[in-house]
Amino acid sequence: MPYIALFVHESYAKLATSDPALAALVSTDFKAIVARARHSLKLFEDTNRRIDGQLDYFRDEIRAAHADHFTGNAPRSFRFLETDLGLFSYASRLISTSHVANFHLGISPRATLAMTGQEIMAHSEKYGRYFRHLGAEVPAGGGATFFSKIDPRKMGEVGNDIHSVEYYGRGFDGPGSMDLNALLTVFRCMVNFVSTAIPLVDTDRKFDYTEFKIKFLTIYQVLGSLKVLRADQRYQLTLRSDRALQKILDAPAAQAIMDPSAKPFRNTLVHYNLNRHVDLSKVDLNAPVFNLTSVYFPSCNGLADLAEIIEQALANTTAVIDEWANPEGSV
Repeated sequence: MPYIALFVHESYAKLATSDPALAALVSTDFKAIVARARHSLKLFEDTNRRIDGQLDYFRDEIRAAHADHFTGNAPRSFRFLETDLGLFSYASRLISTSHVANFHLGISPRATLAMTGQEIMAHSEKYGRYFRHLGAEVPAGGGATFFSKIDPRKMGEVGNDIHSVEYYGRGFDGPGSMDLNALLTVFRCMVNFVSTAIPLVDTDRKFDYTEFKIKFLTIYQVLGSLKVLRADQRYQLTLRSDRALQKILDAPAAQAIMDPSAKPFRNTLVHYNLNRHVDLSKVDLNAPVFNLTSVYFPSCNGLADLAEIIEQALANTTAVIDEWANPEGSV
């Protein structure tokens, strides 16, 4: 959902003035939802919330709304059995929770919990109508769409639902950092999702720009947010967390992706703008990623090398973050 919202948000900014019919498809309320969902990808780099604001929002809005909705309803002697957090997996890896899903949806948590399935479907259909207006089509017979590559046999729940206080009180930075642990769970789900549910970037056959874009932006935003966390002296992290951040951020692949000189590459993928300093003679709109790999990653011998760096960064990050999330892990 946040990636769909990103595509709508950024393209609408370019197209609204030139396509009045497009503007008519996007109501003020829908634009606000799209903006919130799109900004959820920024994580700790969100300039409005930053770290403090994200922690406050997750605690005071998402966790509070879910706790109010799902707990406190049973007789007092049975309330220890109540749960307010669902965990979901793909290929035995945690890829989402009910809190994570609500965070990325862009709709206020209490409003989401009050919505029916039909109302949520209607909300999703707004995205579909927008893309259909732009000419998007589902291939005949289902085709090789993104969801056709998802194996439903690999989807499942991670045990039973659990109480969020119990879940966030262990692993990551320990019981004294419950709010931070909740946001780090978002990071974990994001990298696990793109590592397991999205195929490896296939540069030998047909290159899928959308899948590449989702993978690159996910690892970039997670690494960037962990970098912000490590640099903020207000947060006294445990030695275990410091070691985990070192393993993730100091890895060669992570360093290559986060090199400041390559930031315009990320900005082009997000905003559909070419950096004004780019050498236009090197840009090829018919080439994968417009041939910008050679501009911003000169050490790479083409897109295949960059794809391999992304996969290396994801593999290392997911391995460390899963271990970090496990209170028994040896980070």
